[in-house]
Amino acid sequence: MFNKKRPLLNSWWQLLPAGGMALFVALYALAAALYPGGSPTDKTAPGFSWLHNYWCNLLTTVAINGQPNAAQPVALLAMSVLCASLMLFWYYLPPLFPFGALGAGTVRLAGMLSMVFAGFLSSAQHDLVLNIACLLGVVALGGTFVGLYQTRRLGLLGLGVLCLVLLATNNYVYYTQQFIYSLPVIQKFTFAIFLGWFSLLSVAAYRQGRP
Repeated sequence: MFNKKRPLLNSWWQLLPAGGMALFVALYALAAALYPGGSPTDKTAPGFSWLHNYWCNLLTTVAINGQPNAAQPVALLAMSVLCASLMLFWYYLPPLFPFGALGAGTVRLAGMLSMVFAGFLSSAQHDLVLNIACLLGVVALGGTFVGLYQTRRLGLLGLGVLCLVLLATNNYVYYTQQFIYSLPVIQKFTFAIFLGWFSLLSVAAYRQGRP
């Protein structure tokens, strides 16, 4: 069970992160439908390939095929929604665990800052921003794992560990270039598992906090 000694929020606001992530998925699909074409493996390919294109391809001003990227405004909106949703998630999560002030503050700050940096993925410093966001995210995830173990939410803990393994796999493939052609699929699968895990945590926190 989650920590019952701390005051819980008892509010539907706790479901906003899950709702925001669902909205992100819808906007992601819309942006993909608007993408004019081109992928890292075929610059002339029409439209967005779920097998060969990356999420970041939707965020650029010009598509890989050289045409203006009509998907960019929607993709930027989707990214803003996702970052805002996860900032709320990290804000609401720590009080539900038996953390001290330092532990709760570390998880909250690391998680929220991770989302701040993630909001700049479309900048010229993509790799640097991504590395900082991932490092801060790992700190927040580590604290969450401790909280889940302390409160015996072992199913959610196991799913969280899977998320961390997938994150490490993404980074390994990206930096070693081994199996690089499979990375777009790995990225999307990682997105899906992470969003599902965050949503489950949000719903579980809401249910725990209800009167």
